[in-house]
Amino acid sequence: MDWTLRELRCFVTAADAGSFTEAAAQLHVSQAAVSRTIASLERTVGDALLRRIPRGCELTPTGQQVLPQARRLLAEAERFGDFLASRHGTLRLGYAWAALGKHSAALQRQWARDHESIDLELVKHNSPTAGLAEGLCDVAVVRIPVDEARFDSTVVGLERRVVAYAADDPEWSRRRQLSLAEIAHRTVIIDPRAGTTNTQLWLGAPHTPRFIETGDVDAWLDAIAAGRGVGITAEATAHHHARPGIAFRPIKDGSRIPVRLAWWHDHVPAGLGELVNDVTRLYGQ
Repeated sequence: MDWTLRELRCFVTAADAGSFTEAAAQLHVSQAAVSRTIASLERTVGDALLRRIPRGCELTPTGQQVLPQARRLLAEAERFGDFLASRHGTLRLGYAWAALGKHSAALQRQWARDHESIDLELVKHNSPTAGLAEGLCDVAVVRIPVDEARFDSTVVGLERRVVAYAADDPEWSRRRQLSLAEIAHRTVIIDPRAGTTNTQLWLGAPHTPRFIETGDVDAWLDAIAAGRGVGITAEATAHHHARPGIAFRPIKDGSRIPVRLAWWHDHVPAGLGELVNDVTRLYGQ
């Protein structure tokens, strides 16, 4: 069937107004244009939708069936139009675990003050690209390398690597920092999809830890609080997910973790340059 939203809108307006003349006035077209448009829709449907009466028009039995469906489609079309319009005024920043840590709130406040025409929306999605590959965000905060064949990225800051463990740990409860060698004798809980911890941290070391995989940051924190193991993460996690019963301490020989902003090669969203500058400035403070 070959019908248009214009035809549906014309039909619904005439049905609500009860008059072709009033529908024409509301749609700012001629009465003849309304008649032609509705007649075109009726040919597609294969039956009359409106019948003329002395005081205007009324629905036929077929029109009564078609009207609620036409309303639904027009409402969906309006929502789709609103979505398309809002995309140009919103920059969606995806993250998998901890956004920008202690800089997250500062960025949102600064952005709202300096960029009135573009809203900044944080979107959490646990995947390697923090929702970028899935189309859920325009720019993603990532702490692991992205596929350079699909995405561009730039490093906006560096974060310390920290170890998370149960605060009442009998060996570590009073420690201020720890080493990778000490952690190697523990069970380490990791998120293999979006996390920054893997066996490469102990490359060439005499001992490597046993790993347990988890699905997201909440499950990771629950397992650590329960004493099932310890975790290694970026310091942003300690700020974003501070939790009673879990201690975060620096790893004295742990390499810094690059924080990147990533986006699609073929889609440079509005506000990207300003976002990169703002985040880089925050990490440099």
